[in-house]
Amino acid sequence: MVSGAEVTLLVFAKAPIPGKVKTRLMPALDAEQARDVHVALLERTLEVACQAFPAARVQLWAGLAPRHPLLEALAARHGIALHAQPSGDLGQRMHTALSAQRGPALLIGSDCPVLTPALLARCVRALNAHDLVMLPAEDGGYALIGGHRLPARLFTDMAWGGSEVAAQTHARARELGLRVACPGTVWDLDTPRDLERWRMLDAAT
Repeated sequence: MVSGAEVTLLVFAKAPIPGKVKTRLMPALDAEQARDVHVALLERTLEVACQAFPAARVQLWAGLAPRHPLLEALAARHGIALHAQPSGDLGQRMHTALSAQRGPALLIGSDCPVLTPALLARCVRALNAHDLVMLPAEDGGYALIGGHRLPARLFTDMAWGGSEVAAQTHARARELGLRVACPGTVWDLDTPRDLERWRMLDAAT
C-alpha cells in the first residue's frame, strides 16, 4: 500500500516578482497587488502540503528566481527542500522534476485555492491502483499530476495554457496503456472572477 510517507509532493511556483506573476489579474489589480495574491496562494498551498505530507516529502520547485528571499524564507519556515526548476517548457520541467524522485510523486502548482489535505490524501490512495493520478481543473488544465515513473510522452507536444491539456493528457495516457485516476475536479485562480470566487469562499468558511 502506498502512503503519504512514501510519496513526494512537488510544488511548482514562480518567484513573487511583480509583473511576472498573476498577470491575468491585471489591470483589475496592479502588479504589486497581483504579486500579493500569488504570495497568499503559495503560502496557503504550502500549508496544505505540509498538513498532508511529512516536511521531508515536500519540495518547492521555483521558477524565475529560485533563491528569492521569500521562497527561501517559506522553505525554511516549513522545513522543506527548495529547488530551481529545470530548463525547458512546462512539460519538460515537470517531467524532469518528477523523474528526479526515487518513488511515486505528485506535482501541484500554487494556484488552486480549493486543494485540501483530504483531497491530496485521496490522490495518494489512488496510486495504489493506478499509474497516473490527475486533478482536472474547470478551465481544461489540471492542478495535480503524478504517479509511478511517468513517461516523458505524457508531457510532450501539449498545448500548455490551453483548455484541452487535461483531455490531451488523459488521451495520451490511454494510448500508453496507463491506468488513470481523477479523484476530483478543482479550479485555479487565474482571473479577477476567480479572485472574487476565492473571496466568497473564504467569507463562507
